[in-house]
Amino acid sequence: MKKYLFLFFASFLSFQLKAQTLKPDVFVIGNGNAAVAAAIQAAQSNVKTVLLLQAGGFDIEPIGKDLHSGVQATFLKKIKDFQKQGKSVESIIDSITEINFDKQTANQVLTQWTDSIKNLTVIKNVQWVKADRSGKGWVFKLSDGKTIRPEVFVNVADQKLNSVLKIDASGLSSWDKFDYQNPIYKTNVAVGKNIDGTTNTIFSMYQFLIPNQENLVYVIDPSSMLLGQSAGAVAAYAGFFNLKTSESNLKKIQGELVAFNTNLMPFADIGLKDPNWKAIQMVGLTGVLKAEEANGKLLFNGEKLVTTEEIKQPIKDHYYKAQIWFDDYKSDIITIGAALDMICYVGNKASESTRKELEKKWKTTYAFTSDFNAERQISRRELSVLLQDYMPPFNVTIDKTGKILR
Repeated sequence: MKKYLFLFFASFLSFQLKAQTLKPDVFVIGNGNAAVAAAIQAAQSNVKTVLLLQAGGFDIEPIGKDLHSGVQATFLKKIKDFQKQGKSVESIIDSITEINFDKQTANQVLTQWTDSIKNLTVIKNVQWVKADRSGKGWVFKLSDGKTIRPEVFVNVADQKLNSVLKIDASGLSSWDKFDYQNPIYKTNVAVGKNIDGTTNTIFSMYQFLIPNQENLVYVIDPSSMLLGQSAGAVAAYAGFFNLKTSESNLKKIQGELVAFNTNLMPFADIGLKDPNWKAIQMVGLTGVLKAEEANGKLLFNGEKLVTTEEIKQPIKDHYYKAQIWFDDYKSDIITIGAALDMICYVGNKASESTRKELEKKWKTTYAFTSDFNAERQISRRELSVLLQDYMPPFNVTIDKTGKILR
């Protein structure tokens, strides 16, 4: 009898210990802007995520006149709905405005939102008491007796954790000013924070990663939901595919963020409700069609007509065969027909069938308001859509500095 009691007790104890251990893909500590956005995005990217609030609720700082997108835009839309002002998410994304809310309202909105998200567990009013490495992952002991063993840890600039885990983040930089002269913008995963009156701000995926610190995503700006969301996507990629963070695939992470309505280029004049938003974002990120800066905003000017001079070198840089086509093309302007000819030549596509397909898509799939006319000069919007659909420069490989690799 004693033997059976012992076995039962041992089994019960083992069960209790297992029940007290959580093994999420991603673990985030913090109750502020970046932490909650990181956790929301990681969970939305289909990985098990735990968010530890060491207080009783969320503590959200005011959000300024950023170029809102992604999690931040959705949060602001939920705030507006809660306040019964009824403004749509699209109009919030299109505007660069400051949305006022109090912390109690923000806490209620985020509590309801996070409670509804699959794969997200929020632990409140619990402290971490011990933190350490565990193989390629991490181990955290909590004040309620639980143990968290995540694959990837998102550290939102927690100096106490830096000290305990011997994390040196001194080499990481914060938001940068957008500049076409520096191709690092092609590695953008967050854009649009208003700094000193401009939303022409960018953040590279590689600014989250510390050399020799695997499965750590470091967020240097705790106040930014824009940054937090991108950190969550980086962490989720490693967790989902069981990879090291040093193996992060930039293009796939950028694609994931676009799928969740996140700007990768700070175009102030192309909002999410624009039917060609995705194509303009993806092509714009390559620099094939360059935007103009005006009064602290980056403007894509989608209806502006395309000249040969502005796209010749960028497209030649992306495709070897384009060099031959442009050497033979003598016009100063690019017509719709010429763009189609270039795409078919460089992409090895049948000209006649591609043209028929394009005519069918013109007003339906692409939602263009103009008629298809091969002789008309093509607009930046139209060329972006055609390139993204038939010959996406986004798919061309780049290195960590944004330099094209061919």
